Amino acid sequence: MKAHDGIYLDGAWRPAAGRDVIEVVDPVGEQVIARVPAGDAVDVDAAVRAARAALPGWAATPPADRAARLTALRDVLAARKDEIAETVTAELGSPLAFSQAVHAAVPIAVAGSYAELAATHLFEEKVGNSTVFQEPVGVVGAITPWNYPLHQIVAKVAPALAAGCTVVLKPAEDTPLTAQLFAEAVHEAGVPAGVLNLVTGLGPVAGQALVEHPGVDLVSFTGSTAVGRRIAATAGAAVKKVALELGGKSANVILPSADLARAVHVGVANVMSNSGQTCSAWTRMLVHRDRYDEAVELAAAAAAKYADRIGPVVNAAQRDRVRGYIEKGVAEGARLVAGGPDSPRERGYFVSPTVFADVTPDMAIAQEEIFGPVLSVLRYEDEEDALRIANGTVYGLAGAVWAGDEAEAVAFARRMETGQVDINGGRFNPLAPFGGYKQSGVGRELGAHGLAEYLQTKSLQF
Repeated sequence: MKAHDGIYLDGAWRPAAGRDVIEVVDPVGEQVIARVPAGDAVDVDAAVRAARAALPGWAATPPADRAARLTALRDVLAARKDEIAETVTAELGSPLAFSQAVHAAVPIAVAGSYAELAATHLFEEKVGNSTVFQEPVGVVGAITPWNYPLHQIVAKVAPALAAGCTVVLKPAEDTPLTAQLFAEAVHEAGVPAGVLNLVTGLGPVAGQALVEHPGVDLVSFTGSTAVGRRIAATAGAAVKKVALELGGKSANVILPSADLARAVHVGVANVMSNSGQTCSAWTRMLVHRDRYDEAVELAAAAAAKYADRIGPVVNAAQRDRVRGYIEKGVAEGARLVAGGPDSPRERGYFVSPTVFADVTPDMAIAQEEIFGPVLSVLRYEDEEDALRIANGTVYGLAGAVWAGDEAEAVAFARRMETGQVDINGGRFNPLAPFGGYKQSGVGRELGAHGLAEYLQTKSLQF
């Protein structure tokens, strides 16, 4: 597997100051497939300095020209779609078909959407006797996770570039090859030197240095709520802006009037997608007591079909963490109706597609983010009970509502404390704002709302 032995700094691949390396492991074969530098605070400082030096020129670049570079980036990514999919499959373990359809295709669409927004967004407007300008916030420290490695990068870097910001990217240590491929695409697209800089490294070293660096104006982070809290505290001490997309425990509410078979089928598919490693996954299925047994039977049958379809989780620690939650669910009294803690294969970081019945809202498997292919099916008495359960966690990232009447579903969804809700299986929209309520984060990604995170406002009065 191709890998650069340096960091991408000021438009070129350069040796890292840090002497340590990160081994990239194939989650299917458990073999080391590449090694990349583990950048340190010296590398981060050099990257931030390069970004600051490039900032005035890029911020002054007309939006139409920034849009042209983003269009070129989209085209490069599209031309390298197969390579992207193969790289994600190698380091994340995602089945190739899913890597092609989601891991490669979605970021291409998102990059294209920001090319259009850069060209059409109103960066200047008249308000009475004032002229109001929207200007880039400055240097962005982007820290991205491994579960959707390219999508999470593009969802941060594309709007930052569209706004006129420059970026230092610190990707997850499990999936650095996808990040290196992205840096190559940025270079090929003709984005000026220093506008994007890439430092591969460990979170407690390179990530922490990036958050603490005084030359960083905004930290955009996607990952666990625990790490997000620490980043917010550090950034807050410096009055530094943050955008945080954190954990989730989303509810899939099936109202009595819904098409139960379809709602369960789509709900199970949602949880099993990407081996359950999706922060917005509908990991709590809420079903009325009169149809509960039927729903459990349908969910167990649907989950069993995924045994040979899903890939592994990303690493051994994640595998053990997910299995630990399954064991905890059994210990708490939940009933296993599919899957379990035993590995379905002798090799690889695989977890069995798992469904729990008789789950109560206070159980750990109903409250905590597991980040694996594990579904909890909960029973509710009436609509108010369903709403109480749906809103009864510290998270509020996503969710779903199913009903025979769309207006009924919408009325329920409007009462949910969450940032995004799919109605009767509504399709993913790359232009819709994505982000959470409560401890699921601060700020929004995607579309015009995602662009706004990287802008600050100035008014001139005449």
